[in-house]
Amino acid sequence: MKEFTYTIKDQLGIHARPAGMLVKEAKKFSSAITIRSKNGQSDVSKILNLMAMGIKYGDIITVQADGKDEEAAISAMKTLVTNNL
Repeated sequence: MKEFTYTIKDQLGIHARPAGMLVKEAKKFSSAITIRSKNGQSDVSKILNLMAMGIKYGDIITVQADGKDEEAAISAMKTLVTNNL
């Protein structure tokens, strides 16, 4: 299992657009990818669950990937998160 932690810098947090981007990226991999915050945990491939978490500016998230392609998955997710959130 691989993971990284990130503090949200986007003023709007994880809303529809970035949630959609995260889901699209996560579906490229066979690994299970999850996101955790103070508001709970969700499978990254489930957009409604991501948005329901209410992740806002300044929140700390942890993204985990577990599976055969976890290295590639966590690398891609880290790039997406740091460039867009």
